[in-house]
Amino acid sequence: MSGPNNTVYLSLGGNLGDPAASMAAALRLLDADAETRVSAVSSLYRTPPWGKLDQPDFLNAAAELSTRLSPRALLDLCLDAERKLKRVREERWGPRLIDIDILVFGDRIIHETGLEVPHPRMLERAFVLAPLAEIAPDLAVGGRSVSARLSAVDAAGIERLPAGRDWWLRRN
Repeated sequence: MSGPNNTVYLSLGGNLGDPAASMAAALRLLDADAETRVSAVSSLYRTPPWGKLDQPDFLNAAAELSTRLSPRALLDLCLDAERKLKRVREERWGPRLIDIDILVFGDRIIHETGLEVPHPRMLERAFVLAPLAEIAPDLAVGGRSVSARLSAVDAAGIERLPAGRDWWLRRN
């Protein structure tokens, strides 16, 4: 690895095909990059659709990475993983095979075209906060911990699945 190490948190999700297999493949693609390591992964969570309700439930997870990539290079790596897994961006909040969002990149605040960190809507979404709180409950975003933020949003219908936290390593 070349540059300074940054701790990064990602949100992963999907609701088409086999989303657990897609997320596992995405995490393995990210982990295979010479500049990036997956440090921790949450359990899988079954979550009701958000924004557009007439679609299947989602599976969601969060991951902690250690990377020496720049924020833009990491975004490109995530988008490349989505493309390799056949992600098609058709409809906002619509069904998808895989979605990878950068939530937090160290202590940076970034406002660039196509890249906002911390993720601008993460604090209102229980499907992001529940898995993130599992691996980083004390992570402060906007002055409050992720676990405190989770307790302030509606988490109805979110279910932690019993697969454990190494599910992404066991999938083919």
